Amino acid sequence: MCVINMKKTKIFLATDVHGAEITYRKFISAVKIYRPDVAIIAGDLTGKVLVPIVKQQDGTLVAYHMEQKHVAKTKEELDELIKKIRYAGYYPYCVTAEEMEMYKTGKLDAVAKFTELVCEVLKNWTALAEEHLNNVGVKFFMMPGNDDDYAIDEILNANDFIINPADKVMYIDELHEMMSLPYSNITPWNCPRDLPEETLRKKIDELANQVENMGTCIFNIHVPPFRTPLDQAPLLEKDLQQKAQGVQPVGSIAVYEAIEKYQPLLSLHGHIHESRGTVKIGRTLCINPGSEYSEGILHGVLIVIEKEKVNYTFTTG
Repeated sequence: MCVINMKKTKIFLATDVHGAEITYRKFISAVKIYRPDVAIIAGDLTGKVLVPIVKQQDGTLVAYHMEQKHVAKTKEELDELIKKIRYAGYYPYCVTAEEMEMYKTGKLDAVAKFTELVCEVLKNWTALAEEHLNNVGVKFFMMPGNDDDYAIDEILNANDFIINPADKVMYIDELHEMMSLPYSNITPWNCPRDLPEETLRKKIDELANQVENMGTCIFNIHVPPFRTPLDQAPLLEKDLQQKAQGVQPVGSIAVYEAIEKYQPLLSLHGHIHESRGTVKIGRTLCINPGSEYSEGILHGVLIVIEKEKVNYTFTTG
């Protein structure tokens, strides 16, 4: 039995940082400024692209990044190039021309190297959070999302400061439980944690049955509810390129139905970067802070809950 806490609890939420170094560091700074009781990054922690920086015969290093050729002639220029690549959430990797050819022909495993770099950055991130936030009195929840390889779970779970809430029901304070799921319904990209709607529905129900008081519960589900202002994504061509105009709902039917059925106090989402906003489903306030990670912009939301009352303010920086 928990002791009811009548004080306000402040939450700072962001999501979909996708490996972007500057955006993540802004999150750490925002936590130090806002001093929330609880900080949450609600999925899609890692980036998507490895950028080889190839050493040429003349000693220069060449990379193709953002459809541009970049040439580094000095250590200072190389450092600046690496910084630029990491800024956008990509993973730079210096190789010789011979090694590059071996990756192209499959003699070296490019996927394994990408996973290695992803894990290396995430280890640095968890250490950075512990260094800067361990003494500010915040509970720091960092959850994977559908884009994130399962290899990162071990890193999150191994850190004594970071809390990985995935697939769990946990109290964030003395009153409010948080039920967390890192998955999405099936996407065109077949991501590591994409699930059929029926599987997602079963996972939600299994966790919901562990909740003691749904009236004060928070859902933390990476994918937003279907056909709401939180799941409107750009229309895609058959080759998965974005059409010039138009949006379509791509969220989860199972998530919508679960919110409608269980009516938690609050439901936190991400996944669809363009759909920053809120919506009410019955009594439940649903929030997606949105994301512009590749631009180095941190979108967040500061939420204050007091028993069954919720106030929020969107932030950008």
